[in-house]
Amino acid sequence: MTHHIKQNLGLLAISVALSLAALFATTSVRAEVSAEELTTISIPDTVETAIGTLEFFDGVPNDATIETLYDNLDRMRAVEVYLNNQGAASLNAMRKGNMGIGADTSSKVTITEQLLKPASLYLTGNTSTLYALTYLDLKAGGPLVVELPPGMLGFLDDAWFRFIANLGAIGPDKGKGGMYLLLPPDYNGEVPEGYFTIKLPTYNNLLFLRGSIANGLIPAVENIKTKLRIYPLAKADNPPATKFINMSGKSYNTIVTRDLSFFEDLDALVQVEPIDAIGPELRGQLAAIGIVKGKSFNPDDRMKKLLNEAATLGNATVRAITYQPRIDGVFIYPDTKSAWTMAYANKNTSFEVDGTMGLDARVLFYFNATGVTPAMATTTAGAGSDYALAYLDADMKVFDGSKTYRLRLPPDVPVNNFWAVTLYDTQTRSLLQTGQEFPTVGSQDEGIRKNTDGSYDLYFAPEPPEGKEGNWLQTVPGKSWFTILRMYGPLEPWIEKTWRPGEIELVTGEPSK
Repeated sequence: MTHHIKQNLGLLAISVALSLAALFATTSVRAEVSAEELTTISIPDTVETAIGTLEFFDGVPNDATIETLYDNLDRMRAVEVYLNNQGAASLNAMRKGNMGIGADTSSKVTITEQLLKPASLYLTGNTSTLYALTYLDLKAGGPLVVELPPGMLGFLDDAWFRFIANLGAIGPDKGKGGMYLLLPPDYNGEVPEGYFTIKLPTYNNLLFLRGSIANGLIPAVENIKTKLRIYPLAKADNPPATKFINMSGKSYNTIVTRDLSFFEDLDALVQVEPIDAIGPELRGQLAAIGIVKGKSFNPDDRMKKLLNEAATLGNATVRAITYQPRIDGVFIYPDTKSAWTMAYANKNTSFEVDGTMGLDARVLFYFNATGVTPAMATTTAGAGSDYALAYLDADMKVFDGSKTYRLRLPPDVPVNNFWAVTLYDTQTRSLLQTGQEFPTVGSQDEGIRKNTDGSYDLYFAPEPPEGKEGNWLQTVPGKSWFTILRMYGPLEPWIEKTWRPGEIELVTGEPSK
């Protein structure tokens, strides 16, 4: 008995000692943490937030709060998916649009035989150069051969609209034309000789070509239609014909949507492409909203509602970034209050600097433009082209299609070839649809007139100012617009910014005759 009593007393002593140690430890911790610090790591029972009132019991969210927070989390992740996959969605929308007019295989090429016209919804396309493009499906056809004509300027972009390679004058054929072999990402077979060989990271890819019309549009079209051939390597001994579809004046859409279909189309793309076409972080964002390679995408009614909301918020967010960018390298003349901007922030076509992706710069480009190649941002005096965009007027206000505006280009516009100004619809970012066949005016137009000092005054209005018909671009009351100034063969004064266009000013009275 005495032994048991001693044993119990010993256990009791140990228990008391442990309890005191815990008490002292707790007291010590509490003594070291101030009330202010506890406030920063705790959460009150009721919190007012941007997504509503959140309620807790000693830090534990109630059921209604949990539902609200998960809705917010899913919506936020879906907005990020919308923004970070804008390039993939845009290329896919272009592919679907062209399939709708018959370009449903790699060997069917769309071409602007009469140049691009406003009926076709294409992101900021121009009306001054000949386009030929096709969407290559290396999943269906395997390795593809491209017989490229001479005189081309082109490139390849992958399914996420990332630059892969240049073709033509800035590619390995040096503008002489040549035989290209395009290999799918899973290709492990022999590679025949005699080709410029390019292995692509995705199955769906864009082949984009421009043809010079310096010697006339008709011969430029014939050069492409008689010499461009695209066919499977497996049929190289007896290649099928390449077909051309004239898209000039065709009414169809290639613009990314703003609803659930955005995510449905993105899922369809993910199911086709290799899993390593994108990295784990981006795949994680997709998986968080139910888009996983090898699994069905079946959002329930709750998730469908959130995805539709996210598409609207994402679309609205890119419009905010477009009109009021808060990143460096967008404004061409940052030293002054100028509205002129560039499509590529800091002329960076990879959108990456020092291992960091410029998220706003990337979505700014993909929402408003298509086709990625470093050549579009590398300005060589007297060659190529360079662009300036104006989304706002001289007072940094949105353009009103019911009003009259004037743009003055100072004397001696520094171009080796020509310049052109084109109007775009702010909703579709495509050519503005008006009573004019082409919403473009430029130095190649016969009716354009210089001022006596060699400068040009261009007018934007619903009706032409008297005597200014040749220098006028039509706008639409009730709609806004924006414009792009394209400089073909820009010279040193443009590149060095010693010559610069005026700002687009609201005309309050009648323009001078």
